[in-house]
Amino acid sequence: MNIMTIPDVELVENNSQRTPCVLVLDGSGSMDGQPIRELNEGLAVLAKELKADTTASVRVQLLVIRAGDNDEVEILNDWCDAITFEPPTVQAHGRTPIGAAMAVALDKIEEQKANYDANGIPSTRPWIMLISDGVPTDYDWREVAQRCRDAEAAKKVAIFPIGTAESDLEALSEFATKPALRLKGLKFKELFMWLSRSVSSASKAAPDETTQLPAPEGWAEI
Repeated sequence: MNIMTIPDVELVENNSQRTPCVLVLDGSGSMDGQPIRELNEGLAVLAKELKADTTASVRVQLLVIRAGDNDEVEILNDWCDAITFEPPTVQAHGRTPIGAAMAVALDKIEEQKANYDANGIPSTRPWIMLISDGVPTDYDWREVAQRCRDAEAAKKVAIFPIGTAESDLEALSEFATKPALRLKGLKFKELFMWLSRSVSSASKAAPDETTQLPAPEGWAEI
């Protein structure tokens, strides 16, 4: 018996090179109030900026993951091209299962890379941007953090951990091969403007090239 699979319409209709970008967002209770409002407004800025870029709009693919509730992970937006990306509204309640969320991010990237290959779609190195105001609450997060560092060291992914004023930067830094940056105040809009410009630049690079990221402009304490 043959099992029919549903083709990825976006990949069939658009065979452009892709740059996959995963946003792993802290949706725990401590983000409630102004932080979550600023985060959601930043997502809207990201969507607007990427859609305005004619190349990035058809080459950048986004996936949004929320970490929260009773150490649960929620995919708010599955893979889609930037041109069709509608920013979700992130809710703030529960704990901070960053390890579980990052594990899902790595798995989804592997699946999507295989999807690209199956459709003959070239791609650049995937990105993961992790944003949190706290510390991981899942018991095995350090095992996932090691997996993240190994994947980044093997050049399978580029990971950017970002913490707010109250976050544990030391813990967040364990998810990447470079130190986490601290967001200045609640400058999520500036952060996502930087992300838009950076991922747009990456999307224009050849699959075997690396792109020098522009320096942060006002959103991070460095």
